[in-house]
Amino acid sequence: MTAQIDFTFQERIFVTGTIQVLTGMHIGGNSTEMGIGGADSIVVRDPLTNRPYIPGSSLRGKMRSLMERLRGEMSIKFKNSKDIITSTQELTAELAKGNGLDSAGPASNPGQASAKLFGVSIDKQQQENPVPQRLVVRDAKLANWEVLEKAKNTDMPLTEVKTEVAIDRITSKANPRQIERVPAGADFSFDFVLNLYGSDDEKEFLGYLFQCMQLLQDDYLGGHGSRGYGRILFKDVSLHKKAIEDYQENRSAQTMSVELPEALRN
Repeated sequence: MTAQIDFTFQERIFVTGTIQVLTGMHIGGNSTEMGIGGADSIVVRDPLTNRPYIPGSSLRGKMRSLMERLRGEMSIKFKNSKDIITSTQELTAELAKGNGLDSAGPASNPGQASAKLFGVSIDKQQQENPVPQRLVVRDAKLANWEVLEKAKNTDMPLTEVKTEVAIDRITSKANPRQIERVPAGADFSFDFVLNLYGSDDEKEFLGYLFQCMQLLQDDYLGGHGSRGYGRILFKDVSLHKKAIEDYQENRSAQTMSVELPEALRN
């Protein structure tokens, strides 16, 4: 049985730095109207500045899914059954019984690392053993917008438009589509906030976060990653923290001296 969590606030760690886009990135946005000459699929933009940004939900969701896949931590449902398993290691045995796979969702086992770091949705919380949300991921704002604004070869404000063509396998008819992308070289300022409670181990939870960041670097962010989009790099990573005493005494966050994994030393 998983030990009860002490909800006494301990400290808050701020992990900040830059996300550098290495290949064109597309995180889709909504548009109520399409202008002549515009892209078929646009990127999400700040409505006040019209600058592209990375939503915290996109960044957090991708890191969580990658961590869950690495560790095999998911909530897996089966057709015609109320049974739910929380580890992919159990999946083969269940399928061998003839249980058809229905769906797989985020980890909800309070003892699993991904649930401890990212929390559990309110409808899946166990009343006797609730799990706090420890990681906050804020929207990443475009940092070097002046550079992109001065670029001569962008197709739309601060972005490029990439034309792709789908070919009908029978008729060879071409079906072109235009996808808006944030170009390689764009920098976004990221801001992660890690809340620790009770006896939470600082090294353990930073280890989980660093693992997520490395997984994302080796994968992709946004859509169309299998076609080369969305490769990113974390740069200039720095850490600060404020303990409960710092809040009580109105002190500023203190710089942390933490050895980063080699993959994040950029």
